[in-house]
Amino acid sequence: MAEPSTALSRAGVLAAPARGGGRGSEPTPQRSQGDSPHRSGRAHRRPTPATWWGFAPFVAFLSAFFLLPCALVLLTAFQRADPTTGVTAFSLQNWVDSLTGIYRTGLLNSLQLALVTAVVSAVAGLLIAWQICGLRSTFVRQAVSSSSAVLANFGGLPLAFLFVAVLGTAGVLTTALHSWFGVNLDDLHFSLYSLKGVELVYLYFLIPLMVLVITPALEGIRPQWREAAASLGARPWQYWRLVVAPVLAPSLLGSLLLLFCSSLSAFATASALTNGTLAITPLQIDTAVSGNVLVGQDNLAAALALNMILIVVPLTLAYQALQRRTSRWLR
Repeated sequence: MAEPSTALSRAGVLAAPARGGGRGSEPTPQRSQGDSPHRSGRAHRRPTPATWWGFAPFVAFLSAFFLLPCALVLLTAFQRADPTTGVTAFSLQNWVDSLTGIYRTGLLNSLQLALVTAVVSAVAGLLIAWQICGLRSTFVRQAVSSSSAVLANFGGLPLAFLFVAVLGTAGVLTTALHSWFGVNLDDLHFSLYSLKGVELVYLYFLIPLMVLVITPALEGIRPQWREAAASLGARPWQYWRLVVAPVLAPSLLGSLLLLFCSSLSAFATASALTNGTLAITPLQIDTAVSGNVLVGQDNLAAALALNMILIVVPLTLAYQALQRRTSRWLR
C-alpha cells in the first residue's frame, strides 16, 4: 500500500493536465523511484584517495591520544612486580585491589556523584530549555545559548575559587548567613569540601551542558503535531505520552548518559576544591600515578583507570546510538 504523501503526489501529477484546460497541455512525465534526484547525486559515491589522506590526521590523533593509552592501560593493569625479586608478571591482584577497601569506596562515591548530578542536571536543564524554547525573543534565546556554552566549559581552579569565595569557611554567603540569621552551614551538615559540596559545584557546569544538548531536540517538536493530535481527538496528556515522550526519550536518555560520563570523569574541579582528599576514583588515580601507593602497587593506577574505561566506553556507545536515533526527528 502506497504512503499517503506518495499517493497525493502522484494524484497531483496526474491531475496537472486537467487543470491546464487545453489540449496542448502535455502530461507531466512521472519519475520512477530509481530516478530520484536525491539518489542520483549520491549513488555509487566512493571515497577517493584524497579523502582518506584528509582523514589520516584524525586517525593519527585518535590513535595517539585514545587508542594507544587505552592499550597501555589494559596491558599494565594486569602486570605486577614481585616486591622481593622485582620480576614483573601477569597478575589480577591490581584489579582486585582496585575493587576493595578505600578504592571500592572511591568507585562507589564516583558513581553516586555522577548519578546524582546527572539526574538533577537533566531535570533542571530540561525545564530551563523548555522555557527558553517557548520564548519568541530571539535575543534572549541566543543569549542563553551563548551563556550556556561558556558556563559548560567553565571549571577547574577558577570554578573552585568561585565557590570557595561564596560558600567556603569564610565565604561571603557563609558569613552573611551566620551574621544575619545565625545559621551555620556546619549545623546543616553541609560542607563545600565534602561529596555533597562537590555535587553542588558540578551542577554549575552540568546544567548549562544539558541546556545545550537538549535544546535541538525540543526545537524539533513541531507545533503541527499538537494540532494534528487535537484534530484526531487526543487529549493533552495523550499528546505528551504518545507523541512528545517517544520523540524526546532517546535524546533525554542520551543527554543523561553524557552528563553521567562528564561527571564521572571530571577531575580538575574536585582536585582544586578538596585538595585531593575526597575519595573518588579520578583523584585516587592521580594519587596512584604520583607514587603514593604500597610496595608492589606501581600499576594500581592503570587498574583504576581500567575500571573507568569499562564504565564510560559502553555508556558512550549507547549515547552515540541514541544520538543517531534522535537525529531522525531533527532532519
